[in-house]
Amino acid sequence: EKAAQGSRGYHAWAHARATDDFAGYAPVLEKNLELARREAAYLGFGSAPYDCMLDKHDPGLTASAVDRLFGELKRELVPLVREITASPAAARAVTIAEKLRGFPLDGQRAFLREVTEAIGFDYSRGRIDVSLHPFCSGTGSDVRMTTRYKEHQPLDALFSSIHETGHGLYEQGLPAAHLGTALGIHAGMAVHESQSRLWENQVARSRGFWRCFEPRWRELFPAQTAGVDPGELYLAVNAVEPTVIRVDADEVTYNLHIVLRFELEKQLFAGALAVRDLPAAWRSASGELLGLEPASDREGVLQDVHWSDGSFGYFPSYCLGNMIAAQLWYRVLVLRPAIEEDFARGDFSWLLGWLRENVHAHGRRFSAMELVRRVTGDTLSPRSLVRYLRERYGALYRE
Repeated sequence: EKAAQGSRGYHAWAHARATDDFAGYAPVLEKNLELARREAAYLGFGSAPYDCMLDKHDPGLTASAVDRLFGELKRELVPLVREITASPAAARAVTIAEKLRGFPLDGQRAFLREVTEAIGFDYSRGRIDVSLHPFCSGTGSDVRMTTRYKEHQPLDALFSSIHETGHGLYEQGLPAAHLGTALGIHAGMAVHESQSRLWENQVARSRGFWRCFEPRWRELFPAQTAGVDPGELYLAVNAVEPTVIRVDADEVTYNLHIVLRFELEKQLFAGALAVRDLPAAWRSASGELLGLEPASDREGVLQDVHWSDGSFGYFPSYCLGNMIAAQLWYRVLVLRPAIEEDFARGDFSWLLGWLRENVHAHGRRFSAMELVRRVTGDTLSPRSLVRYLRERYGALYRE
């Protein structure tokens, strides 16, 4: 029944989004919530159905744990976003990014293939193709990744490809001999997202990374990059501009999009928010967190596909992944302080080897929380993420 409803729900969502018709979609969402509660009861979570949804994606995770982590993050992140976006450098970064136009797709394909191979993806065990929205699926012996190309937004394909490559590297690093057992599968979606976000953000937005790859980028696109100097390019790579659309968000504001969805999901499952009141609640939360309200439900509550097939509890994995990535990153810097010099030489082998040994090799031996504690020596916290964002963007936007 749930599978059939998920199929119907997807098509209902696609139609509602195209026509900006939340009212027509609301009954589908109500049915999905009913089925989610029934599923939770069957699995022994009758008194805590939202914990069941979280547990499906990250075993052992609870709403109270996420609430504590996200509450602390929100207190720090909302004023930080205001501080960064008020900087004159913020507008300059957006202006520079808008100069990057007219990048031939063949050149983009060649460049991202070179980059993803350099950071360690094994194309003899996987491939990358094109889809409407980037994704990664498969197993370590057959990883299928996709990306999308935009002639006037060349950084979009690059960073989405590096993101999916991070997922692929994790799958390729899982113990192949244990495929099909708990030791041969990932530790949960938060850890999976930590791998994609670490490569996409801490690595690919670093100065060391661009010292390595910028010459090749300019070689492939001489006319398109002629009007942008290296300092401007680095600012554009790290542009911060709030948006109401989650998938278009920069790494600073992205986490607030996830906090918004978590808080609404939690209210839905607690019965504190009715489905019919979701659009208004979404607009209010968006205004509070991002300083922006969507102009339509298409840009608000209808923008994501996840709820259409009942994938509640998935959104928190994205933000938890960012927290884990930052905590792993600071452990890496303790062990190898000059790692960006490795990147500048095009050498990513130490980092990949460390992740393989400390994260990938364990499969699902440990929960996400336990794995983080074992690898970093500390419990999971938003402190490292806030520190990372302050150090990278605070410094950059004061220049």
